[in-house]
Amino acid sequence: MAFQDWRNTKAAYRFFSNPKVSEQDILRGHFEATRSRFTASQGHILILQDTTEFSYKRERPELIGSTHKVATRKDDSGRNSMHTVCGILMHSSLAVTTQGVPLGLSAVKFWTRKKFKGCNALKRKINPTRVPIEEKESYRWLENLRQSTALLEKPQRCVHVGDRESDIYELFCLCEELQTNFLVRTCVDRLAGDGSHTIANEMDEVQVKGVHRITVRDQTGKAHRAVLELRYRRIAVLPPIGKQRRYPAFCA
Repeated sequence: MAFQDWRNTKAAYRFFSNPKVSEQDILRGHFEATRSRFTASQGHILILQDTTEFSYKRERPELIGSTHKVATRKDDSGRNSMHTVCGILMHSSLAVTTQGVPLGLSAVKFWTRKKFKGCNALKRKINPTRVPIEEKESYRWLENLRQSTALLEKPQRCVHVGDRESDIYELFCLCEELQTNFLVRTCVDRLAGDGSHTIANEMDEVQVKGVHRITVRDQTGKAHRAVLELRYRRIAVLPPIGKQRRYPAFCA
């Protein structure tokens, strides 16, 4: 319906199946516009990284690929049956001013999975710390970081922001190498100092430097007040034990 007739539809199929056409080529004009807006702006710019899923319903999901598994209705034994969702994943970096004005995408990565068993299932078979970062899906965080830094050309002005999935030691090292800034939500209590304690141990000794009160709303729209305690300290962070031969310590 979008292409009106079969001739235009066939042309679209040929375009999408052309191996010489990539998402980088299609979005090149958008990236250039993002860089122009970045150059015209002032101060620090937040580069927000996250992953989005595009889900599709197909009789043959293998033609597209899978994204994740979800629990569906319970079977006769009372156990939840699992359903594989097919679709495409997109990991993007969005440049935003500190006032909340979006400047555009600075990096994007599309991919899909031939199969998905879940992270916990994979951990029972392999040790994630032994797998090179280049062979993991999490490598997209580093790829987007490099692409954004190369595009915007002023790494000191950028603050790359990510959720707990971005708590990757290789990302910290890359930020230091590129001389850019990052802010992540940690999920790993890493070794710190001389290695005899962790980051949490050091932060427990830090006095509260400030209090920030915010209002958040739940799924029903009901407002709740949250109180955030602000603490900060410069800490020497050590790499994971399995990576100490490959990566140095750094101060954060």
